[in-house]
Amino acid sequence: MRRTATGFIGLAVAGTLTLTGCKNGNEEIPAAPSGPASAAPSAPAEQPGSAAPSSPSGSTSDAPAAGAPGMAKSGQTFKIGESATVPFSYGSNKGGTIALTVTAIEQGKPSDLDAFKLGDQVKGKVPYYIRYTVKNVGTTDLSYSSVGHIKGLLGDGTEAGKLAVIGKFDKCPNESLPKGFTNGQTQTGCAVALAPSAETKVAAAEYWGDPYNSLSKGKGLVWK
Repeated sequence: MRRTATGFIGLAVAGTLTLTGCKNGNEEIPAAPSGPASAAPSAPAEQPGSAAPSSPSGSTSDAPAAGAPGMAKSGQTFKIGESATVPFSYGSNKGGTIALTVTAIEQGKPSDLDAFKLGDQVKGKVPYYIRYTVKNVGTTDLSYSSVGHIKGLLGDGTEAGKLAVIGKFDKCPNESLPKGFTNGQTQTGCAVALAPSAETKVAAAEYWGDPYNSLSKGKGLVWK
């Protein structure tokens, strides 16, 4: 199916809503940037260790082991604005240590979703913008890595829906880490979560990147 949003955003949506292995079956709706948008098959949720562009510096992974001293513990809960030090890996030869901080969970307007022209797929849903910062506190260059695996949680702890935006979305900008992302460098990011109705709120955010994920039988880090 090929659709183009008015003005500047196109969509690639294959068949029905894309299911991404969420525990309660909430949908992830992919969106593509402006210009020709080809239909894409449904894909599973991004997994830690996926292929990534190699770093110009050729750095190798120095990601600490799970449970290493100073690292956030599986299942740990933080307040909004608190930082968690986590081992980070991206691709087969890139990793290190980052300080991850969820800085805000902001309610948007249902009309924010109009540009995507998803119709009934988002009818009644309310977007929430999970804003976070990433700081390189390790020794490797994490240029061009992507820090994802952030999702919303509803008040009862179940997962919110997720809108996967590919391309520019001014309401919730999110880009790969820039060139020269070495120790001390910081960048902001944003993830879109969808509440099923105006009566239900996205109350928390969860980071479920490796090693805090179900594949390794771990539990995510939660901010609320």
